[in-house]
Amino acid sequence: MNVSLTLPLKGMNCSACAIGISERLNELPGVEAEVNFTLERAQVNLQGDQSIKTVVNSLADQGYGTETSRLTATVQGMTCAGCAGKIEKALQAHPLVLQAEVNFATEKLSVEFVSGSLSFGDVRELVESAGYRLQAQGDTARARKAELQQRDQQVMQDYRQQRNRVLLSWLLTLPLLAGMVTMFAGLFMDTPPNAHLSPWLEWLLATPVQFFIGARYYRGAWRSLSHGSANMDVLVATGTSAAYFYSVYLLLSLGHQAMGQLYFEASAVVITLITTGKWLETRARRSTTSAIRELMALRPDSAWVRRDGDWLQVDVDDISSGETVRVRAGEKVPVDGEITEGASDMDESLVTGESLPVAKSVGDAVIAGSVNGANRLILRATAVGEDTSLARIIKLVEQAQTGKAPIQQLVDKVSGIFVPVVIAIAVVTFVAWWALSGDFANALISAVAVLVIACPCALGLATPAAIVTGTGAAARHGILIKDVDTLQKAHRLNAVVFDKTGTLTVGQPRVVARFGDESKLPLAASLQRNSDHPLAQAMVAAAQELVAATGADSTVTTPGEASEVQTLAGYGIVGQVDGAAVAIGNAGLMEQRGITVPDWDLPAVFAQSTRVWLAVDGEVTTVLALADELRTESAEAVQQLHQRGIKTWLISGDVQGPVDYIAGQLQLDGAYAEVKPEQKAAQLKQLREKGLPHIAMVGDGINDAPALAEADVGIAMGSGTDVAMETASITLMRSDPRLVADAIDISAATWRKIKQNLFWAFVFNAIGIPLAAFGLLSPVVAGAAMAMSSIMVLGNSLLLTRWRPRADRGRPVPPAADLAADKNQPVPDSGAAS
Repeated sequence: MNVSLTLPLKGMNCSACAIGISERLNELPGVEAEVNFTLERAQVNLQGDQSIKTVVNSLADQGYGTETSRLTATVQGMTCAGCAGKIEKALQAHPLVLQAEVNFATEKLSVEFVSGSLSFGDVRELVESAGYRLQAQGDTARARKAELQQRDQQVMQDYRQQRNRVLLSWLLTLPLLAGMVTMFAGLFMDTPPNAHLSPWLEWLLATPVQFFIGARYYRGAWRSLSHGSANMDVLVATGTSAAYFYSVYLLLSLGHQAMGQLYFEASAVVITLITTGKWLETRARRSTTSAIRELMALRPDSAWVRRDGDWLQVDVDDISSGETVRVRAGEKVPVDGEITEGASDMDESLVTGESLPVAKSVGDAVIAGSVNGANRLILRATAVGEDTSLARIIKLVEQAQTGKAPIQQLVDKVSGIFVPVVIAIAVVTFVAWWALSGDFANALISAVAVLVIACPCALGLATPAAIVTGTGAAARHGILIKDVDTLQKAHRLNAVVFDKTGTLTVGQPRVVARFGDESKLPLAASLQRNSDHPLAQAMVAAAQELVAATGADSTVTTPGEASEVQTLAGYGIVGQVDGAAVAIGNAGLMEQRGITVPDWDLPAVFAQSTRVWLAVDGEVTTVLALADELRTESAEAVQQLHQRGIKTWLISGDVQGPVDYIAGQLQLDGAYAEVKPEQKAAQLKQLREKGLPHIAMVGDGINDAPALAEADVGIAMGSGTDVAMETASITLMRSDPRLVADAIDISAATWRKIKQNLFWAFVFNAIGIPLAAFGLLSPVVAGAAMAMSSIMVLGNSLLLTRWRPRADRGRPVPPAADLAADKNQPVPDSGAAS
């Protein structure tokens, strides 16, 4: 198949880049390419079986990229993990698909492709060609919520239908078991009773079980075989059909004399047991995805908005950023916003994991999905629709649950060849038994037992069920894990590196001492009036207090607006105020501007505080001591990591004194001071060279983003910037550093469940198949064991829903809590800041 498409390119600097890309691409077999530097596009023709993956990989090797898109949708009609594998195979065979993942447990499909190369219709055709149906995912939060509710209703309807079929199946099957029961009882009696039903009645009871209750297995087997593959349905349909039709043959041949020689009860019981297992499996699978439903339910469909002086009830998707929103007592907050009127307590437990109500008043931020307390609030919307924190949380959880663990790739390969291998084993078993014993009936039943015990459902559920439940449990407690790769890495960490400001400290520094000419402090305030940096706000507050305290008759005046303001990351800020050149920052900034720092005899408080110098017209006039407070949870957070054998480090842009102070207070294993933002990533590499191969970085600011990306696991505090949260692979929705250890714990717990699930899935097959092949396992027992294996895997995974962070389990205060005995004492912070 020949395919032509246009690729948008990123990273080209000149026409020479375009020439180089074109030459490299045309060297690839089956690829013809023309690159246009002006349009930043490449026209690519793929010939034969060549895939776009080859082109994208070549671009990446050359240091260039292209725009990719990801489509997420719901797949309908899957009956086992083999179905998911078949859909993936069909998608990945398409030359324009970069990556495809199908999760059987969540029934979600995720396809990555070059932007503009595929549409939803194209993907739907590929899925339908494999014998399944695809349901699109809405673009708006309201549409996605409606789809989830509709899907949930459909699942519940299917669940009730399955339940009714299970009851009917047992009603028809139980009479058939009478003969088996009396046969077993006869082993202990001199004169065993004969409770066999009439052969014709057995046929009458077994037929609706085989073709009405078991119709789903025939449909699934036909769909699978017609597309060139084999799944669980093939095994069930083949095994039970063999037992059923052999019994029909005996009945028609021998008539009433066939009593006691028929196997109608075997086929009926197998179908009944497997259908019962599927019914229980549907219920358990719905429980594993409860986190998404709970999060979706947090978002109201409508809200009250003030427009043209009137309060109107509008659809949530129609609210614009900046509009005024009213939230009455007991209502859910519809958007992210800032309180402009009122005060109340907010229940944020399902969004951040914080179990206690949080007091909110004017100026405080509120999160969409939180529940208002007893008082009415007026908000200014700051984020709406898919930009709200709740929407981002839902996307992250869905993304993590759709992905596949590396170990699942191996499981998928095993599952792909499992069914054909089992059919081969069943055939060999049948031929061997018939050849050695001459007993056709025993040979057939042994082969049927092999087919039934080997159904690979548990194997396919083992990994995704644990991942879905684990990430959902973490999200409920304010720990958002971006992808499965992060889930795998987190429990292997041997070092955690903390940023300081806003991570280990509360991020609200204050001026604790001043030295020099205080009258110049308002100049600093004017220069930093529009800055959101905590240090800037602290100096503005100090200047305002100084003006208020000294009065209008003093030499302290309120200056005019600043101009030519320039922020120098890691150093400070410079600009013009009332014609004077003003520079505020650390000693590095003064050195950079050629300003001499005076050798003043400063008070003792400056030794353990962050020193910020103020220079006017090239001369230092004032020095300020700024301090922050340690978070009350920081000492316990560090101790929890040490208990797990994990080293703790601090990397900060602050000067040595304040950094050493915090390192000593928290008994960290090491600390680096005066590290510029661009140097933090390099510092992590140095730690790796020191024998710490698996490192996590915890931060909350824009300057932490490179280090968060460099770390094996980047962890962003939820109170931090959007850039940090987008870069990090784990986001903590509340500013509690103890959640770092909890994130490691849930990662470890999930991987333990995956290993346990795979063990049980393999054990059932590893023990059951040989027993069945040697005639030691009846089809009835095999059917029960197969159903039980899936239920055990799902039940084991659901135990993760009971997981709780340590802080929420009422754990007693650790012995090392005295480290924070003076944690409310000011600790250093820096303008260079971390």
